[in-house]
Amino acid sequence: MTDSRSTAWDAYSRSKPQRRQANAKGETTWFNWTQYPDHGPGADVLGLRPGDRVLDLGCGSGGNAAHLASLGMKALGVDLSARQLDKARERWPGVDGLELHEGDALVHLGGASTVFDAVYSVFGAAWFTDPGPSAAGRS
Repeated sequence: MTDSRSTAWDAYSRSKPQRRQANAKGETTWFNWTQYPDHGPGADVLGLRPGDRVLDLGCGSGGNAAHLASLGMKALGVDLSARQLDKARERWPGVDGLELHEGDALVHLGGASTVFDAVYSVFGAAWFTDPGPSAAGRS
């Protein structure tokens, strides 16, 4: 069965141009919290150090996770859209410390045993499924 959410994000991916090759400072990786270029705080707001583990829920084309990996973090990105993840793998091949997974964030978290130093979501959290699945296990 096709997940309508992933279909919608795949369609979005086709309509959205690839991330710029460099930001206003000329950096090839950077952290963006909004849809506006070079907008919002940097990755330092997460308080991470090299070697820390970080989870990006709804990582899209992987720019933020790739940036954190380039700073020495172990960055795991999860996204519903195979097309967005294809863009990420095309744009960020061989980035040490970057791992990408296709799937639902709640399902991934439910099966994860990894402890993360930070978990963030720029756009993904706004589109998560009904919280019922996470509440269903609490009796």
